[in-house]
Amino acid sequence: MFFKYLEINKKYFDGCEVIMMNDYPLENITEQVKKICPEVIIVNNKKNLGFAGNVNKGVLKATRDYVFLMNSDVVLIDNSFLTALKHFERNDDLFAIGFAQIEKDEKIVGANRAYFSNGLINHSSLFPNPYSLTPIFWAEGGSSIFRRKLFVDLGLLDELYNPFYWEDIDLSYRAWKAGYKVLYDPNIKVEHHHESTIIAFRNQLIFQWKNMTDQDLIMKHLLNIPKFIFIPGFFDALIRLPNILQVRKKTVKLFKKTDKEILSLFS
Repeated sequence: MFFKYLEINKKYFDGCEVIMMNDYPLENITEQVKKICPEVIIVNNKKNLGFAGNVNKGVLKATRDYVFLMNSDVVLIDNSFLTALKHFERNDDLFAIGFAQIEKDEKIVGANRAYFSNGLINHSSLFPNPYSLTPIFWAEGGSSIFRRKLFVDLGLLDELYNPFYWEDIDLSYRAWKAGYKVLYDPNIKVEHHHESTIIAFRNQLIFQWKNMTDQDLIMKHLLNIPKFIFIPGFFDALIRLPNILQVRKKTVKLFKKTDKEILSLFS
């Protein structure tokens, strides 16, 4: 399936620097990929890095101003993703552009919102303006375009979330709190047949402990801690608390906006 999608997508790669990251050390894909798309730069990891580590390695290897993170299960319909570059040129404070992603059942996903409930910052789907750019909580790490310099300056994807889930939410939230924007363009469409979704409570807790700074929200979170103890993943997050707090010290120094300022964008 992966090679089938590459065969479909390659006609839209003209003028792009294409880097393919292989995070499966037991399989070298160079020969197969080069037969389909000779110009692709291939990186075969010697050990599994997880989603965040693998993406970060690719972003650091890239030499262009913008990076399009594209999972192997994404199918390009056309080259409309290139129109995102105009948005970046017009908006110096734009960090990322998310796309309309068409699922197997024709449902369109990719727009999302944030809200505070039961002591946690949560997320859900958003029904965006179908004709114009809309602020979104996060740009998905598997199908979005990012300003590369900001991606690096903000600290890349955090490997605290390994193997995956919430790391792209975390990066976009850091961008929002540092004063940048994350927008959704309904006119850029791709097929992205998500195979599965993991609801990782452990990583949701890591996100709160690392990024939440409003004192009243922190207090509400702490008051809810007794309810969290019995949810799978709580103690897995708790044993990581020293590392989370260490990363938090560096993270919050970049913040210019409060949690409620960001959450109010989606109320």
